[in-house]
Formats: sequence, C-alpha cells, structure tokens
Amino acid sequence: MTAFEIIDTYAVQGIKVFEYLFDVPLDYNDTRSTTTIKIYARRVVPSDEAGENDPNACKRPYMVYLQGGPGFECEAPLSKSGRTKEVLDRGYQMLYLDQRGTGYSSPISYGTLKDLESDDAKAHYLSLFRADNIVKDCEQIRKTLLQDATEKKWSLLGQSFGGFCCVTYLSFFPASLKDVLITGGVPPLVDSPDPVYDALYKRVIKRNEAYFTKFPQDVAKLRKIYTFLASKPVVLPNGGTLSVERFQQLGLDFGRHQGLDGVHQLVSKAAFDLSHFGEITYNTLSRIQNAQGFDSNILYACVHEAIYCQGQASDWSAERLRGGYAQYFNFEHIIAQGDESIPIYFTGEMIYKSMFDDYAELRPMKAVADKLATKADWPALYDLSTLNKTTARVSAVSYFNDPYVDLELSVKAAAEIRGCRQWVTSEFLHNGLTMNPARVLGELFRLLECDVD
Repeated sequence: MTAFEIIDTYAVQGIKVFEYLFDVPLDYNDTRSTTTIKIYARRVVPSDEAGENDPNACKRPYMVYLQGGPGFECEAPLSKSGRTKEVLDRGYQMLYLDQRGTGYSSPISYGTLKDLESDDAKAHYLSLFRADNIVKDCEQIRKTLLQDATEKKWSLLGQSFGGFCCVTYLSFFPASLKDVLITGGVPPLVDSPDPVYDALYKRVIKRNEAYFTKFPQDVAKLRKIYTFLASKPVVLPNGGTLSVERFQQLGLDFGRHQGLDGVHQLVSKAAFDLSHFGEITYNTLSRIQNAQGFDSNILYACVHEAIYCQGQASDWSAERLRGGYAQYFNFEHIIAQGDESIPIYFTGEMIYKSMFDDYAELRPMKAVADKLATKADWPALYDLSTLNKTTARVSAVSYFNDPYVDLELSVKAAAEIRGCRQWVTSEFLHNGLTMNPARVLGELFRLLECDVD
C-alpha cells in the first residue's frame, strides 16, 4: 500500500479536516525507478462523526473532488458550506485532492525544476503530470484509504479538467468507481487539440460579441490601449511584458460569471490612465498581472494543449489555428482595415508562443514548452470500449455558453459513456458549481438516481 501520514487536523464550522500526505511513484511506467512524489489531500467529515482521536471513525463512503486546471490546486474547505455541504448532506465524506504538481502536491514552478539538468529532463518530468498519472495517484490512494473498508469503491466529483480526469479514471479503473459527477468537464474524446481549439475559437467569438454588445464604448478604448502597447514595451511589476496579445488574454475570464464585467473594469482603468497620464499606471498594471495566473501556475501553460493528446503532437495548436480567425483577433490585420468601428477581440483559454516571452515565470520554460509541443508519443487517456460498458453511475452538466469546454464535443463524448445522463443548460457559465452548488449538484444527484421522466 502507498505510504502516508496525517500531517494535521483541525475543526472549523461543522467539519473536521484531516490533512494527508501520500507517497506515490513519479513515473508509474518506470518500474525500476524508486523516485516518488508527495500527494496532498484534505479529508472532510462532519464534526460530530469525526471521533476524538480516531481518523477512521467516520465510515461514510468517499466522494473525491478533482479540481479544474490543469495545474490548479483545491481551495481549503473552511466551513460546511458550498459544495462541501451539498456532498456531506448526501451522506458522503469528501477528499479534496491537490493533483500532482499543484498546491501542496509536489508543486511545479521554475524554482522546483531547477535541479533537473536539461530542458529534455524538464519536459519529460512535466509530461508525467497529465490525467493518466493523476488517476493512478487516485487509485493508489483509494487502495490505501479503503483497504479495511467493506465498500472498496468510491465516487468522484470533477469540475472542468477534473471532469477530464474522471473520464480517464472510468477508462483505466472502472471497477473502482461507484458514482461519477462531472460539472463543465465532459472531455472531447480526441487525439489532438485541433478540433477543440477550432470549436473554441468560435465560442470565444460569441463571447466577444456579448462583451461588445454590453460595452460598445470599449471598441475605441481597446484600440487606444493596443496602439499604445504596440508602440513601446510596457513592463509589469514582476518583470513581465504587457503586450497586445497578453492584454487580449484577459478574455480568459469570459467563461465565468461576471467575467465580462471584470475585464471591462480593467479596460476602463487602462484607457483612463492613458487619457490622463499618457501611460498605464502601476496600480492598473498590477491588477492586470494579478488577473492572469500563468506566472503562478506554469503547469497550466506548459501542458494545457497536451491534455488533449493521444499519440499526436499538439504542435502549438491554438497558435496555428489563430491564423484562420485573423479578422477577429489579429491586431495589425484589423488596424490595417482602417475602419475604427471594427472591434479587436479578446482571446480565451488558448496557449500561445508569445506567452513564453511575456510572462516572467514562463520565459525560462520556453524551450521546455516547445519540446512538449513537439512530443508525439503521448499515451492514451481514454478507452472507448471500456467507457461503452462502464457500470458506474455517471451524470454530467454541460453549459451551453461555455467557452472553455465545447458543448457539441461534450455531448458527443457523453454518448460514449454508458448510461451517462447529461444536463445541458444556459442557466450557468463554466463556474456554475461555484455560483450555485445546491442547484448544480441537486440536479446531478437527481439524474444519478434516475429521477427523470
């Protein structure tokens, strides 16, 4: 069994939290290696079922929460509220997992990679942090935590990329799973990211149309901002560069509730600064920098396209496909038209080569990212024949206006998962689970229990 330790416990507002560290293999395919990494998880149980000194006092079945990403950790549960309340109220205990490379689980940054001597070694290391190895970590932990339990199966709740991991888990270890709930994360069952980004560019265009319908005054403001950024280097507080492309990447927030409003606030502030001071002030630059998480989550940038790869190289998919949408996103092309009423669109959840020049923490990773983009021997993430006959109960919500996970590809994928009940709604954007966990999880549990006509 996997070695582990409980490193801390605490009680807060109706719950007791046990903090675990597990030792798991870095590379499951290298049976000769003894290299391990640490995986961190928080186990959450109702306070009145926790026992005084016995971490195993609670006998509830497990629901494992898999966070979105790739490259983002779980937030610490600080009360019996939100998704924690909804899951505990249905009789589960929860395990909040920091996926490998995130949070407390052997986190990845340029600093933590510095002991790897070459770019090849760094690229190989990062290649081990996709869903295939994340679910193998989960399986090791399941065997450890449930070794003395009567019920050997557990359940999953996956948000966004966490849903991708759920489907990989269903492909690799179907006998280990009882119930699977997926929110905004039924993955496209593709071999490369090209069909994903082709579809998502179209979705991002629609979100831009919504933005400029709501804030038509920002067409002129953005032209002014982009012209300024193109005329001179603008250095951000941490040494990064605010280029035209980096400013456009603020559109990443368009998939979240109130994301349009948040981007508008930054546009208005930058335009105000230029009108009154002739430059973008430190305060505004700091706010823009903090709105973009690539410096603090380099794994997100380095392996994002690889999460779609099975036996094919990504070959900078978003970069290549962007040329087909130059009339929407290419600053120089649009400016050359001479029509100042044409908006210059924001981009979305895409990774570009320029990011490894513009983001301070990504610069040292430029050659590593290129090696990952040209890697073609990615192992399989999904097994359709296994998904076609799974016996786990599966329910999923997909969001009609989601610019992160394409609806059509998700519907097609859900049809490959035996018995998957899918709820498609325009009621929420990608972060519906955060905005209204009672509504989202209530519907998914209802579907799971076949409470439908």
